[in-house]
Amino acid sequence: MPIRQLSETMINQIAAGEVIERPASVVKELVENALDAGAGRIEIVTAGGGLNLIRVTDDGSGIPEKELALAIARHCTSKLADDIHDIRSLGFRGEALPSIGSVARLSIRSRTANGDSAAEIGIEAGRVSAVKPAAANRGTTVEVRDLFFATPARLKFMKGERAESSATSDVIKRIAIAFPAVRFTLAGSDRSTLELPATDDSPEGRLRRVAQVMGADFPANAIAIDAMRDGVHLAGHVSIPSFSRANALQQYAYVNGRPVRDKLIAGAIRGAFADVLPRDRHAVTVLFLTLDPAIVDVNVHPAKADVRFRDPGLVRGLIVGAIREALANAGIRAATSGAAGMMAAFRPGAASYAHPGPANGHRSYEAAYRASGFAGFDPARSPQRPLDAGSANGGFGENDQAAFDAGSLHSADARAGQDEAAETLLGMALGAARAQVHENYIVAQTRDSLVIVDQHAAHERLVYEALKNALHSRAVPSQMLLLPEIVDLPEEDAERLALHSETLARFGLAVERFGPGAVAVRETPSMLGETNVQQLVRDLADEIADNDTVDTLKERLDKIAATMACHGSVRSGRLLKPEEMNALLRQMEATPGAGTCNHGRPTYIELRLADIERLFGRR
Repeated sequence: MPIRQLSETMINQIAAGEVIERPASVVKELVENALDAGAGRIEIVTAGGGLNLIRVTDDGSGIPEKELALAIARHCTSKLADDIHDIRSLGFRGEALPSIGSVARLSIRSRTANGDSAAEIGIEAGRVSAVKPAAANRGTTVEVRDLFFATPARLKFMKGERAESSATSDVIKRIAIAFPAVRFTLAGSDRSTLELPATDDSPEGRLRRVAQVMGADFPANAIAIDAMRDGVHLAGHVSIPSFSRANALQQYAYVNGRPVRDKLIAGAIRGAFADVLPRDRHAVTVLFLTLDPAIVDVNVHPAKADVRFRDPGLVRGLIVGAIREALANAGIRAATSGAAGMMAAFRPGAASYAHPGPANGHRSYEAAYRASGFAGFDPARSPQRPLDAGSANGGFGENDQAAFDAGSLHSADARAGQDEAAETLLGMALGAARAQVHENYIVAQTRDSLVIVDQHAAHERLVYEALKNALHSRAVPSQMLLLPEIVDLPEEDAERLALHSETLARFGLAVERFGPGAVAVRETPSMLGETNVQQLVRDLADEIADNDTVDTLKERLDKIAATMACHGSVRSGRLLKPEEMNALLRQMEATPGAGTCNHGRPTYIELRLADIERLFGRR
């Protein structure tokens, strides 16, 4: 077949395959155009999941009548100057509108602020209609009907209406977080209305917009992030470790206001929370990176969801360092979701009337108590003497009462001193220990809450942090191999390992070049014991290639420290004295990340006094 030039319609349909993946992609491109036009209000209407209808209306600057024909021409844009490295708008490629018009029925109706009337242009499967007068307010309305009717094969890949509507909603929410001063409305016959009122562009306004999108419980469980390094500014919020999700869908990242799904940013968030979250849980984050457009490439993919940083190590280090520092400085906090779960557990359920017993249906209180399976106070196991043991009539005898009164008077001064000390402890974050129940849970009281601590999980975190500090405050002990291990690697991987040899030596791994395509390993960290040196070195080489870090080795050492902490901490079932319980609480308050153990489980739950009062109908 001879070489020939493709038609303009075919070129646009090929571009549509990259830019227009589904109805949500259309909404994204149109909303970004509205934001670039300075809109303060954007309304989106869909039908049939967006396949039948998508209408986006804004109050932006509008398109002059004489430029409407250019707006739907390929590679025509008002957003890009001559410098491709200075991109400050969301859109810049000039492909979205012609791509949409090549696979659907597209109409654009627009009016500028100074225009006496509006004008409209249409395009259907690549065929452009003439510009004609229209009636409209200031701004632009773009209507897309019968999406992919010109490319029926693409329709077979579409999901159901509910799934497509959900994807569209997610796109709007993701964009809306970055533009809190803009009002967004999403409605349609196939979905309930999503309305996001405008706030303002201050940090408080951004947090209110985040709460609109992610729920009112996120701000109460979030930590503010604000850090700067070498001209790169990071701001936003991350959840406390005990407030997590089963997937990463609620991790939002923005680069110069552009929503992105970047592998490097996702990996940095995962690395920052590695010590405080289990592998199957994910933090909730909203992070904004602001940097010079010249040092980030947003032209990696036509959909503009991927970016590439000139210095990825700088960005990763900034994110990991800022999040870890924020978690360390935030003090100890419990997720409000834990209190909500406890409230739900405390609420009485439906009473059950079916029970085993005598034919007449009556049982003694003791029998009913034991049959219920309640594992609370048992007189036979109590270290204290049962009340009915003092006298034959089941009450106190005279001698018992006298001894009780004497003991009370004798200990009055001691109790006064204890009460004064306890009053001081009530002002601490975790309060004063009051009891130990089921030989594992410490019950503490603050001035306005009740705290329940898992003693094993809490002490596990304390031991783990102490081991980590000891491990990373000095060079890790190493063991010399009897014969050096030679690892064959590609030349570039061997070079990367050689560049990081000093850092690896701090972790107990002695690596040096051994010819053009290999490295020699002479020492390994003694903590690792017998390890697969070949696999370890290859894993390190892969990570350095991806992220320019040697965190794999550090994570392996931390994992061993975590195992040692688990086996060396206070075990469940150990009885603690009051002073031991209070000492544990004070250590938790002083230890970063003590809200979760190193497996990611919460170490304590806090129930506010107001919530307790609601349980008993006092509020």
